[in-house]
Amino acid sequence: MIQACNVTLRLGKRALFEEVNIKFTEGNCYGLIGANGAGKSTFLKILSGQIEPTQGDIVITPGQRLSFLQQDHFKYDEFDVLSTVIMGNKRLYDIMKEKDEIYAKEDFTEEDGIKASELEGEFATLNGWEAESDASTLLNGLGIDNDLHYKLMSELTGSEKVKVLLAQALFGNPDILLLDEPTNHLDLDAIRWLEEFLINFENTVIVVSHDRYFLNKVCTHTADIDYAKIQLYAGNYDFWYESSQLMVKQMKDANKKKEEKIKELQEFIQRFSANASKSKQATSRKKALEKIELDDIRPSSRKYPYIDFRPSRDIGNEVLTVTNLSKTIDGVKVLDNISFIIGRDDKVAFVGPNTLATTTLFKILTGEMEPDEGEYKWGITTNHSYFPKDNTKDFSGDEMIVDWLMQFSPEKDVTYVRGFLGRMLFAGEEGVKKVNVLSGGEKVRCMLSKMMILGSNVLVMDEPTNHLDMESITALNNGLIKFPGVLLFTSQDHQFIQTIANRIMEITPTGLIDKISTYDEYLDNDELARKRQVMDMATDED
Repeated sequence: MIQACNVTLRLGKRALFEEVNIKFTEGNCYGLIGANGAGKSTFLKILSGQIEPTQGDIVITPGQRLSFLQQDHFKYDEFDVLSTVIMGNKRLYDIMKEKDEIYAKEDFTEEDGIKASELEGEFATLNGWEAESDASTLLNGLGIDNDLHYKLMSELTGSEKVKVLLAQALFGNPDILLLDEPTNHLDLDAIRWLEEFLINFENTVIVVSHDRYFLNKVCTHTADIDYAKIQLYAGNYDFWYESSQLMVKQMKDANKKKEEKIKELQEFIQRFSANASKSKQATSRKKALEKIELDDIRPSSRKYPYIDFRPSRDIGNEVLTVTNLSKTIDGVKVLDNISFIIGRDDKVAFVGPNTLATTTLFKILTGEMEPDEGEYKWGITTNHSYFPKDNTKDFSGDEMIVDWLMQFSPEKDVTYVRGFLGRMLFAGEEGVKKVNVLSGGEKVRCMLSKMMILGSNVLVMDEPTNHLDMESITALNNGLIKFPGVLLFTSQDHQFIQTIANRIMEITPTGLIDKISTYDEYLDNDELARKRQVMDMATDED
């Protein structure tokens, strides 16, 4: 159990949290949600002891071990992968190092023998003999193969480091597990593995994530941060959303009835207050009127952008034909003889772990890169917009946002352009920010403003949900569901793919898989194929 007791955190004059009281108990997984800037990550740091609250206390059941997902990807560069994972249980790792130091002594004393014996006992109690195999199991589940387990962390890619640090947080069955955006930079297979791990995890989990499907899958409770308070709901993210909307509706309905009653009483008082025979009734109604209080409905601090992609022209039947495309990068064949045809009603999600192949394909199709072999042809009625995974070069200048967006606008009118920025929450002074100081989420919202103002009938989007908060993801999700044009996209957000795509493609080492189906149907068929493969292998061994 971990509990916040009257926790307040002040940043200058602003109270990020005000007398928060909340208890997180064993056997439950809590999704911590709130608008950008509400303090989700900060609250996790308070719980983990990384930040001291201005007042109040964090109480943890004595003897319980807390583990949290490290955010510094360079912290363990000098250590090998397995050691980094085992460091998730600091006491166990310290025992292992101390044992090694004692046994390495040339002048091994009787005292050393006694100390080593004590350490061996504690080592066994902490399941030390299974430590390496347990760490390997976690790493393999997250997609870190055995050949990487003894490499230095500095030799790994960024996405591989993320998985190792996640394995570190999960290692050793911690009593309390704090996870801040654990699905970031994970491929879909790793996310599915993590979902199953947390569903079967028997201790306390508190997780911050922008992945709605993930929260719905793993969370038993939802803790909502709003107006410096935290309200606890039983149920997952969808249950919280429906509950919160229902509560607001009920309060509005109750207020409407009260307003009608107030109006009725006021009319009676006005009509009969001067009438002697009715004066007692009028006085009685005055007292009743004074007792009626309307519920104070505070609008949520969440802000939803308005995302609406409207093509400037209709699209014809011929959209895109790709024939035998191949591309080699740094000696590795990323695309190998890829061919497909896109129709006017297609919304295609490119899935699977080979994200470099998809990014390369998108760059070729949008003219950012040339293929080594093959060709592609866009239909004459198409005009496309591209959302790149890496937008660094798009924001390298020092112009203001409004001037940056103006260059893409068919109408060179400041009011017209500001309208698009306003939809994406860049109202007033926000519109005169310089683009080179924008946050990751702000840059994404600028890119979406650009795509809306261009009015293209084909959108090519490479991980558009990265850096967005839950509200912006929801708005983008809804906007793409309504989009009447063609969409080629990739995302790590399960719900995003499931609700938008009507066609799934996966670039594999053996070729292109192309299915007309929803994402869930594709995964079900993929899982069935894997089970058949395992059964066939078992039969062959027999």
